[in-house]
Amino acid sequence: MSSPTLWCPNYNAAGAYANSTPAPHCVIIWGSAPLSSILTNTLNTPGNRMKKTRHTLFNISDPKQVDRHLEKLDTVGVSRRDFLTLASAGMAAAATASLWGLPAVAVAAPSGKLAYLAWTSRVEFMAQASHATEAAAQLFGLGYSYLDGQIDSQRQLNQAEQQLASGANALILHAPDGSAVRRIAQLAKQNNAYFANVWATLPWYTPFEASDYYTLYAVPEEFSAHRGVTEVLLNAVTERFGGGDIIGVTGVPGFSTDSVRSRGRDAAFANFPKTRLVDQLPGLFNREDALKATQDLLSRHKNVVGVVAQNDDVAQGVIAALRGAGLRPDEDVLVVGADGTTEGARAIKQGQQLATSANCPAFQAGFFTARLFDVLNGWQPRAAERMLNWHSVTMTKDNVDVYLERYVDNGDVPPFDYKRMSKVAHPQDWDPQGKITPLDIDVEWAGLPKPAGWTYPQAYLDAKNNGEWQRVTEEYQAHYKIPFFGPSPLKGKV
Repeated sequence: MSSPTLWCPNYNAAGAYANSTPAPHCVIIWGSAPLSSILTNTLNTPGNRMKKTRHTLFNISDPKQVDRHLEKLDTVGVSRRDFLTLASAGMAAAATASLWGLPAVAVAAPSGKLAYLAWTSRVEFMAQASHATEAAAQLFGLGYSYLDGQIDSQRQLNQAEQQLASGANALILHAPDGSAVRRIAQLAKQNNAYFANVWATLPWYTPFEASDYYTLYAVPEEFSAHRGVTEVLLNAVTERFGGGDIIGVTGVPGFSTDSVRSRGRDAAFANFPKTRLVDQLPGLFNREDALKATQDLLSRHKNVVGVVAQNDDVAQGVIAALRGAGLRPDEDVLVVGADGTTEGARAIKQGQQLATSANCPAFQAGFFTARLFDVLNGWQPRAAERMLNWHSVTMTKDNVDVYLERYVDNGDVPPFDYKRMSKVAHPQDWDPQGKITPLDIDVEWAGLPKPAGWTYPQAYLDAKNNGEWQRVTEEYQAHYKIPFFGPSPLKGKV
């Protein structure tokens, strides 16, 4: 027998009675129909009674009926008052429960509040990601808050506590390091709120060690991406100067993404023997510190012909330092970066920066917001979908115009169809609009020590060994229809 799904369709998000059922009602749906299909069919059909699906309709204004059905749903820890509050706010749309000894029902909201915890506002990527996340959240009917962590994980932990206490039920963490990840995951579970983490994390700590509320850890596939932009630099340096000295201006020491980018950068040198990495200093992923680091490096090394910057904000600091030293970017010294920010793309167009990896802030925004919307509405990711990579594209002068048109000079036209990223909003024709694959933790955290006694999560191993990993890879590839480099799917429609 399959688990039931609880749905309260008769109230809208404002708590007003929404259709023609004789009294405020909730439905227990019995059967194996995907919740996303049920929601889509019902939301698109006012007054839909789901005649083809076995269901039990009950009056939520009758205490006896409520108590009887809460008992059936095994809603441990959910009081009648809490349930009625959720129902009257239109928030029980995805409450799924089990009669068969599984954990208590998680009552989640089709509309809710999303908080983006950025690690700093000093980095351009964060501002652009926040702008796009707010736009995506609005489309999905989610409230939105942006919080500046000021490069302080303890501050971010405090912000997470405050947001959860004020009713946030979805968090995106974009941290300077992984020190607060475990505690924020615990807080999310305690508050029945969903949590997704991007970039910096605690290596070897996965969503599987936390709970189902830690729904997603995702990062760009940085090793190949940063190796790719470094290869563009080393090839150009070899052709133009016959090789030479390269310096690196990195990010935040200990930041997991900084480590994997450095490994990708270093791997690129194997095929370019006439080039050598002579030194590096941290630029802390921002312009001001990158400028100072570059000035220091240039004072030590007089024959530098190339700089690998760990992101586009760092590249801007590098370019400023080169100019201050009387050196011409892209003439005397070549520069590459990462992330595909607005300034990075413009610098490539202007001939000041050679290349970047186009991770695209708006892609992160849409991808994470859609995931949180989906789990708030009852969709459940498979194990192979809980840790994911998205794959960036190396951007140079050859393809920058396409990027500028879609992601920078796009005016009011969204760069992505955010709704189509959602498996709930588009159960049949969802489209990630970028290449996404399961994340291999042995690649992501290679070289980083495992905690004593650490073992691979069984769900992760099972997904890799039972074919699920490959099925997820193929499924996402099959649904990827709207190319990442190309016109916006909404061009001419807004």
